[in-house]
Amino acid sequence: MRYETVIGLEVHVELSTESKAFCSCKNEFGSEVNTNCCPVCLGYPGALPVLNKKVVEYAVKAGLALNCDISLYSKTDRKNYFYPDLPKAYQISQDDMPICKNGFIEIEAGEEIKKIGITRIHIEEDAGKLLHGAGDEDYSLVDFNRAGVPLIEIVSEPDIRSPEEARLYLEKLKSILEYLEISDCKMQEGSLRCDANISLRPVDEEKFGVKSEIKNMNSMKSLERALEFEVKRQTELLLQGEEVAPETRRWDDAKSVTIAMRAKDKTYDYRNFPEADLVPIVLEPEWIKEIKTNLPELPDFKRNRFVNQYGIPKYDASVLTLSKDLSVFFERCAKDYKNPKAVSNWIMGEVLRILKEREQEISDIKFPPEYLRELIDLIDEGLLSSSAAKLVFEEMFNTGKEPKTLLDKLGLKQISDEDAIVELVNEVLANNQESVEAYKNGKSNALKYLVGQAMKISKGKANPKMINSMLLEKLED
Repeated sequence: MRYETVIGLEVHVELSTESKAFCSCKNEFGSEVNTNCCPVCLGYPGALPVLNKKVVEYAVKAGLALNCDISLYSKTDRKNYFYPDLPKAYQISQDDMPICKNGFIEIEAGEEIKKIGITRIHIEEDAGKLLHGAGDEDYSLVDFNRAGVPLIEIVSEPDIRSPEEARLYLEKLKSILEYLEISDCKMQEGSLRCDANISLRPVDEEKFGVKSEIKNMNSMKSLERALEFEVKRQTELLLQGEEVAPETRRWDDAKSVTIAMRAKDKTYDYRNFPEADLVPIVLEPEWIKEIKTNLPELPDFKRNRFVNQYGIPKYDASVLTLSKDLSVFFERCAKDYKNPKAVSNWIMGEVLRILKEREQEISDIKFPPEYLRELIDLIDEGLLSSSAAKLVFEEMFNTGKEPKTLLDKLGLKQISDEDAIVELVNEVLANNQESVEAYKNGKSNALKYLVGQAMKISKGKANPKMINSMLLEKLED
């Protein structure tokens, strides 16, 4: 029996408004515990919420960018449940009348462009955060700073058919939200959180299988790995004639397994009803049109522009536009520059390599993007070898200093003086007669050895093109 994977994602996005969703408390990550709270977000009796207009604006921006229909009339609801970090014992959310619906995202899955439907986007508030004691310390504390922080929840259709597609969808969604500047999307800080629903069904069957929900994945890698594990786990159960239990599971990154948390054998009744303390959300078509007109350039448009304007391959443009900050860095380097492809190669190579090694973001780079262009110029002018340029780049990254200053400081200036190169070549030929004879007897690899010896003697400073050319000239003489 062959099975098809069916996946849908629910993505919670914290919005980067200055204040919370329903009060004037500061919306800020990392503040001292329980300092950004007031009677409204602490759920004191009689405290009345007031909807933050920016929350509505950001939700509409997201809806427009994700090809949704925007509801001119929607409302908020009370979603009732008890949890220690939910002081009101209900969450203000949207139930049957979300602000956005019927959207989609297009992803590139191999050679195929695939459309993933978006069921809805709705506004809601975040809960607080539980802080548990470590080891044998048996206690839990509550930080209410996050209570009332504005969220949008983006719910996909069950159109995703593999863990890879799920990762591509979330990467694309994250990229669009960053371009809109409505969220910083820092998964490590909880600004972007993802729950996945996954089930298997026999190929060619329309009825969905029993789904498991995996809660709170905090990285793209974790999402893909957790879903890969679930595909394997559920396939093995079905092939053995066993049933998949409807349950909520969590991902244990250290053990690379999902672990059952609780059963989902019945639908929980949240007793949703309209939030009586808030008026309905009524939007004017002109306001929506104004927001749409002022939307920034989004990733797909920027990718196509990079291909056309800078002449770089589509793959390069896809990598460079996945992050807004990365696209800005590239464009500041490449604009009006003679060789945009060289800039692209350096960013996709050395820049992304060192950022990954140090677990940093492009915004953490100390030097201005124009310094990278100057570094490439030094290579083109023959003042710096490619290997030495990597050393200069690393020092640029550490200090933020311009490449010409570091070139002199590190003593890496390339030797391109013709007389010096002639002397170096003569020395290499005199001391490596066996390799000279080997080359003359048809062993072309001997030339590479001779070039390597010259570079070794010059401590990597000699111009390799000049050495190669001059060696050939003398060997063929």
